[in-house]
Amino acid sequence: MNRSSLPLLALSLLSLAACTNKGGADTTTQPAADSARVVNVYTHRHYETDKQLFAQFTKETGIEVKVIMADDDELLSRLEAEGQNSPADIIITADAGRLGLARQRGYLKPVKSAILEAAIPAHLRDPEGHWFGFTVRARVFAYDKNKVKPEELRTYADLTKPRFKGKVLVRPADNVYNQSLVAAMVAHDGPEKAQAWCAGVVANMARDPKGSDTDQLLAIGEGQGEVAIANSYYIGKLLTSDDPARQKAKNAIGVVFPDLDGRGTHVNISGGGVAKHAKHEAEAIKLLEFLVSDEAQRLFAEGNMEFPVKAGIPAAQVLQGFGAFTPDTLDLAKLGSNNAAAVKVLESAGWK
Repeated sequence: MNRSSLPLLALSLLSLAACTNKGGADTTTQPAADSARVVNVYTHRHYETDKQLFAQFTKETGIEVKVIMADDDELLSRLEAEGQNSPADIIITADAGRLGLARQRGYLKPVKSAILEAAIPAHLRDPEGHWFGFTVRARVFAYDKNKVKPEELRTYADLTKPRFKGKVLVRPADNVYNQSLVAAMVAHDGPEKAQAWCAGVVANMARDPKGSDTDQLLAIGEGQGEVAIANSYYIGKLLTSDDPARQKAKNAIGVVFPDLDGRGTHVNISGGGVAKHAKHEAEAIKLLEFLVSDEAQRLFAEGNMEFPVKAGIPAAQVLQGFGAFTPDTLDLAKLGSNNAAAVKVLESAGWK
């Protein structure tokens, strides 16, 4: 994939219509646009928690949830091709940068909801109501407890020290989670400082970047590196897994919430917004409001190891075990507006 600013994939509508759920799940249901008691959801999320929540929403409201599931770029390609004829009512994806891109391209419409505004902190939603976060993920360090002391990894800058030469594991530059971390650095301190950090990480990489966040964690278990950059929910899932292939990593890994120059740990969201040409806007808003209910927030926390956006809902026990967590409160709308600069910084630093 080219490391351009959140690239769209060239994908035909015919191939996307046959899109299936990841992990071998059932084929997604085609959206319907002719019922007043339906909401059509285009989503990148592929978790059992979401299926359970959609089913519960239907049970409580009588509104059927129809789902199209695909990669983020595929969903954006579909929306572009469908234009005003799109049946999409809600667009759900991971990363505020992608939600920002969807807004920039005119795929989302602003909505007002006192429920959403009361439940979601201002920095975790679009200031004009185009999108709303409903879970939080922290970009943290996982380290080999047998080789690294946690006090060696207090800040993101620590990853660039000579101590970790040849020890750092991380996924490629075209991954949006890395782009958004760098976008946050650009927003806070400018591109020059962000590029210096990226160059330091590149100099300390244990191998060329490849794979998912989970692949970086498994590589720690195999002794291929000593510290990895990963989203918190991947680590939570690994540490609660009974999969024999994950036990080495599970037994080796410790977690640190790194600090971003005194601002706390970089966080991102999974969230959604109402589609520009939604035919069922009221039902769409009702579903978004349901996703920040106490019931839904608890299931996101316990079922998918994500931090709730709503105050008063506890994180899963395994995440609480990571220690004290102070999130950066940067307005996440800036992740999208600084994405192009972040991509340029990553390229200039030689991050593959």
